[in-house]
Amino acid sequence: MKRGASLPESRWRHAAPVIVAVAMLALWQAWTVAYDVPTYLVPSPLVVMRTLVTDWAFLVASLGVTVSIALTALAIAVVLGVAIALVFVQSRWIEAAFTPYVVLLQVTPIVAIAPLIIIWVRDTHLALVLCAVVVAIFPVVSDTTLGLRSVDPRLVDLFRMNRATRWQVLTRLRIPSALPYFFGGLRIASGLALIGAVVAEFVAGTGGQGAGLAYQILMAGIQLNIPRLFAALVLITLAGVAFYGVAVLLSRLALRHWHDSEVATR
Repeated sequence: MKRGASLPESRWRHAAPVIVAVAMLALWQAWTVAYDVPTYLVPSPLVVMRTLVTDWAFLVASLGVTVSIALTALAIAVVLGVAIALVFVQSRWIEAAFTPYVVLLQVTPIVAIAPLIIIWVRDTHLALVLCAVVVAIFPVVSDTTLGLRSVDPRLVDLFRMNRATRWQVLTRLRIPSALPYFFGGLRIASGLALIGAVVAEFVAGTGGQGAGLAYQILMAGIQLNIPRLFAALVLITLAGVAFYGVAVLLSRLALRHWHDSEVATR
């Protein structure tokens, strides 16, 4: 918690989002009951929870497929993104030459290129992973590159005065300085990887035993099984929150002892 902050203040900061969520769910439940809203339009929270319990087995299995695609894509995006950023920081010419193509991947809608990737790549699972990588890699590249560039020039001069090699400047100055930026990009990329996986599944429309949650949402919409659709959306949302939470936790573990962004929140 913040320095000087009292324990009740810290507890209130964590309890406030829970109170808001409970209040919104209560209002949602009251609205559906008061106006007798049909479940095929908007199911109540209790109906959604009941559907989660009854359809838990295959919904969780589908969630596992989607999460595995998103995690694989996120890992690839982190490795490739950091590697690209390290190459960019070595030369302004390289960065200027290839940055427009990285931006091109970001601004091109994934729904436009996902069909091409699925057609070109025979392995459907690999195609879905590549689609998610395309969505998730940009924040890793841009934020890490920015962090590697955002080094105090006086510290760079100090390293040069002490005859530090390029490798020493990179490993002992630039990379530590870039960690807060990298973790900021990781927080964004974690959610984008999940979004990319879901969108790719929608485009691919793959069913069967290895179908992800996007397919379950499609089928629930076709069958007008709206409670199941909402239940699948709840699981995707919880997965996205978990992804973000893990990224925040990793950031705190890496930065809590030395960087102001995390030290100030202890």
